[in-house]
Amino acid sequence: MNKKVIFRQLGNRDYKETWDYQEELFKEIFDVKVRNRRESQEDPTPNYLLFVEHPHVYTLGKSGDVNNLLLNEEQLKEKGATFYKINRGGDITYHGPGQLVGYPILDLDNFFTDIHKYLRLLEEVIILTLEEYGLKGERSKGETGVWLDVGTPFARKICAMGVRASRWITMHGFALNVNADLGYFDNIIPCGIRGKAVTSLNVELGQKEVPMVEVGEKVQRHFVRLFEAELVAG
Repeated sequence: MNKKVIFRQLGNRDYKETWDYQEELFKEIFDVKVRNRRESQEDPTPNYLLFVEHPHVYTLGKSGDVNNLLLNEEQLKEKGATFYKINRGGDITYHGPGQLVGYPILDLDNFFTDIHKYLRLLEEVIILTLEEYGLKGERSKGETGVWLDVGTPFARKICAMGVRASRWITMHGFALNVNADLGYFDNIIPCGIRGKAVTSLNVELGQKEVPMVEVGEKVQRHFVRLFEAELVAG
């Protein structure tokens, strides 16, 4: 089993371009798995972790309701935003500047073949990161992602998650609001959940801006520990 994870910081990159790149990496892993099975080989399959920030974009999961997008095509253009229907689970979400988006493209055969465990570990990575800032991140029953003040009228989501897995290869991932413009969430019913607020790390800390690099380093550290992985630059 190969527990080395190649880390790539993509910077600010268009959503569709990044989605296509995820598909390329997925195919690379898939092709190795097929070849191993066909030729009775044991070549190690690679794993990747991508960090990226996207320009303003709304994405709708395959089981989502397009009515949860509250903008028409013209209004999207006015907001400088794009919209894509994509192949992950979950409903609608927003990505934009000031948000740390992480895409683990992993062969779970290298770690464990359990999607439930995979999602819970991703949530735990974020929960432990928030803990370093004095915030208590929590899970909300039946709602993937990380929240604050669960079970109170002040419950608010700080990290959305949506993944796809095929042949135990993962795509998509998490979006942690660090310095996000929360006004863009007003244009959707986030994750199809009405009446629950969204927040960002800088808002919770009362700061104008939280260093993205610092947050990313904490996320990487917790990811490595929880997945018992080795992160390598590549």
